Amino acid sequence: MRRSAGILLFRRNPEVQILLGHMGGPFWARKDDGAWTIPKGEYTDEETAEQAARREFEEELGLPVPAGELVDLGEVKQSGKVVTVWALEGDIDLEKVVLGTFDMEWPKGSGKIKTFPELDRVAWFGLEDARAKVVSAQRAFLDRISPR
Repeated sequence: MRRSAGILLFRRNPEVQILLGHMGGPFWARKDDGAWTIPKGEYTDEETAEQAARREFEEELGLPVPAGELVDLGEVKQSGKVVTVWALEGDIDLEKVVLGTFDMEWPKGSGKIKTFPELDRVAWFGLEDARAKVVSAQRAFLDRISPR
């Protein structure tokens, strides 16, 4: 089974806010609710889930992972893969985000390869708004977060 790992960054402003990214590419372009994700990505046996989560955060946002203690939020199954996520209290300047990209054939069957952002934008959401925005399988992580 494929595996994916990520970091759920949160801050208090003064209420808890969650950082989510809107999924890039043509399939998600016109969707909003249920089209946002925790920054994450797939990994193989060559790295640990935590190493992958840190790498993917940096690849998808173009920024280093903020300093702090990672809190294990466990796993969920999403689209045929197991997703492991850690919570981290911290902050980033959204103006400094540099979004990563991927290539895919588009339109499908055209033979043309186009480049799309992995995430086309990032934003901070309060917990309730985050529940509406995030893909349904990842809502479990929002239920598990208990900022001190």
